[in-house]
Amino acid sequence: MLKNLRLSLVLLLICGVAYPLAMTGISQVIMPAKADGSMIKDEDGNDVGSELIGQMFTDPSYFSGRVSSIEYNGAGSGSGNYAPSNEDMIERTKEDMEAFLKNNPDVNKEDIPADLLTNSGSGLDPHISPMAAEIQVPRVASERGLSEEELEKLIEKHTEGRQFGVFGEPRVNVLKLNMALDQF
Repeated sequence: MLKNLRLSLVLLLICGVAYPLAMTGISQVIMPAKADGSMIKDEDGNDVGSELIGQMFTDPSYFSGRVSSIEYNGAGSGSGNYAPSNEDMIERTKEDMEAFLKNNPDVNKEDIPADLLTNSGSGLDPHISPMAAEIQVPRVASERGLSEEELEKLIEKHTEGRQFGVFGEPRVNVLKLNMALDQF
């Protein structure tokens, strides 16, 4: 019995204290920004959010991100695992499409990129496709009094390529893009 207790305490110290401290220390040295949560700061040095977690932008003068069934609540993650034929999914998608078309009247519903109407797997993804950003340019340009060319250059500047040059698709971090908008 005493052996079991000692073994449990040793394993608790190794797995519960030593290992997490070692990993935290190594990550602070190797990738300090990510180890600190990848927080983005505004010009005053205030945290405005993590570049790894999407934000809810409802003001029409900002680019919109993906829909999130959990409304980007960092306390939990995950999205409804609905089949495309699920009635709740169909209804939510119709409502999201109508809201998008109301805010972007120059867009045809067939042209709306799927990532503006669908959740990411986690429900927290801060990225949209370049096409999803570009389709919002007329609205944002009108709201901000900027030229569409300026916004297209800004989108191009904030488009991240494939990870390691081969994985995934090009993407735009909506939080970073909207922060850059505020610099105009």
